[in-house]
Amino acid sequence: MRHLLLVCAAVLLLAGCSTGPSLEQRGEVTAPPGDSHRLTIGSAGFTESDLLAQMYAQLLDHAGYRTSVLTVSNRELYEPALESGQIDVVPEYAATFADWLNAKAHGAHAPPVGSPDLDATMTALRRLATPRGLTVLPPGRAVDQNAFAVSAAYARRHHLKTLSDLGRSGLEVRLAAGDECVERPYCEPGLKKTYGIDITAVDPKGVGTTQAKRAVQNGQDHLVLTTTTDATLADFGLVLLADDKHLQNADYLVPVVNRARAGAPGVTRALGRLNTVLTTADLASMDQQVDSWRRLAQDVAHTYLKKNGLLG
Repeated sequence: MRHLLLVCAAVLLLAGCSTGPSLEQRGEVTAPPGDSHRLTIGSAGFTESDLLAQMYAQLLDHAGYRTSVLTVSNRELYEPALESGQIDVVPEYAATFADWLNAKAHGAHAPPVGSPDLDATMTALRRLATPRGLTVLPPGRAVDQNAFAVSAAYARRHHLKTLSDLGRSGLEVRLAAGDECVERPYCEPGLKKTYGIDITAVDPKGVGTTQAKRAVQNGQDHLVLTTTTDATLADFGLVLLADDKHLQNADYLVPVVNRARAGAPGVTRALGRLNTVLTTADLASMDQQVDSWRRLAQDVAHTYLKKNGLLG
């Protein structure tokens, strides 16, 4: 039986969270993994995280566990709760979570460990997660990375399919993105260094916002920073340009579990079934159903799992 708990309840629950195993207790993470049959699934509160949490919960329910879903929109709260066992499972993004744990362990200015190389990213992530009593389960095919889009008309006019094509074109490009784009290596500096794209200005309209996409649609800007699971691009007449030189980090979806409570093979098997079917396009479609069609995340998740034979 699942229960959707509100953020306010999450704040009350997590107010006393510890930051995970103490230094004296870190050696205990090598103990045999636990198998609690009452599991709390964490969601970060945005559409995609809600969908993944609901799919995790339904898969675990089907495998004989009893689950509840807890929404906590702040990683600074839900990650310590995961360490302490107040949350048992969360959907995460490999490179982003690796860099977050790395900054937590070594300071905000520590060199990033996430990279476009999935194997290297997973190795770094597991090295950082294990001492905290966390187990990172295998990634599937679905990835939610930063991505860049142009209008379909602009792409046709200049024969663009990849970011390399845009760099070779020599076009002056106005980029709609977040304020931080001017400093982030995956954004303006990376586009210039990796692809040779002539970014003349960054229009601070946010990442994948309606305002940013409209600015590219109407020609005010030429390129917009969004994500690979943005299912609304066609509504604005936009198309993604392929990241053919792999500028973006390997933000593949990975379940992260509290080893002492959810590290047993039963959880791994249940969640691993999703890896056999879930794709980036599937995620984009489900995001659209929730955001544009106003369907409930729980219902969309259930329909997807049933359709793909994961609840049968």
